[in-house]
Parts: sequence; structure tokens; C-alpha cells
Amino acid sequence: MGQITVETCEIEGLKIITPAVHKDARGYFMETYQYNDFKEAGIDVVFVQDNQSASGKGVLRGLHFQKQFPQDKLVRVIRGEVFDVAVDLRKGSPTFGKWHGVVLSEENKKQFFVPKNFAHGFLVLSEYAEFCYKCSDFYHPNDEGGILYNDPDIGVEWPIPEGMELILSDKDKKQGSFQAYLQQK
Repeated sequence: MGQITVETCEIEGLKIITPAVHKDARGYFMETYQYNDFKEAGIDVVFVQDNQSASGKGVLRGLHFQKQFPQDKLVRVIRGEVFDVAVDLRKGSPTFGKWHGVVLSEENKKQFFVPKNFAHGFLVLSEYAEFCYKCSDFYHPNDEGGILYNDPDIGVEWPIPEGMELILSDKDKKQGSFQAYLQQK
């Protein structure tokens, strides 16, 4: 693999990608995505949409998934720092219902590959963060699903510092439980 290093996670399919960063007196250059390198790393995906969001400290987005049109996602942070989480929702997976988290930041330049059929979310740890992600399918507004970020059956260990006030959308405050998700299946 030319310009990336890939770490596998304990949950099959999740991958942490660190691009080679070429620095000099002018600044730096890196390839954030190169199809052949990703294919060699086992990520043979055609991405059809790029998204970007901006959020302040304490914003928690997630845990979101798509019901009928699942998406592979390649996520990264271009400004600030977030704790990014993926939850395995693949039927029959030995890690079904398990989660993995990784810190993504403008400093570490890491990317997180989240395959189809995972719930995804992140918590902004810095004062401000800009989050970018590639998707393998288009956005379908009536296809959104979600699980409450603090569901005890999943047990995500969000690194919430004492005194941090979480900021959630109305939708994310009302997401269902993991048990409710299981009953829908």
C-alpha cells in the first residue's frame, strides 16, 4: 500500500487508516483517498457522495444507520477532534451489538472505515470540529434509523469530561433502544 497504513479492529470490517503525510517548510501534502491503495487494503468501495458537518464542543451525533440503503462510510476530521464510534448491526456477526471507538483529529489525520450495516456516531471533544465523510450510497431521507447514544445494552464508553454538556438533536434525544431495534428485525 503506497500512501496509507491500515489497522484492523477487533470488529471485522472496521479499519483505521493513517495516510502518509509529506511535510516540508511549506506545510504538508497527503492523499486522503486513492482507490488502488484502499482496494489493496480490502476496501473495494465506490463512493458516490461526500458530506461535511461542523459542530461545537459537546455535540453528539448518532448513533445513526440506514435501514434499506446501507452505506459504507469513510470518515475523518479536518479541523478539531472527535471520538468516533461504530456499532456492529450485521445479522449473524460474532460481534453483533459490539462497538469500537477511535479519536479522529486534524492532528492525527486518521480515517475510520465503517462498513455497511453499522450504526455510527461521534462526540466533539474540541471547541469546534469539521467532520468529512464519503458514502457508498446516496442519502435517502426516509431511510434513517437510530439507537440512543447511551443505550446500556451497547454500553459505548463516550469520553465525556466532567462538566461537559452534551448537545443532541431532538431526533437523537428520542432514538430508540437497542432492544427496540432488535424487535424491529
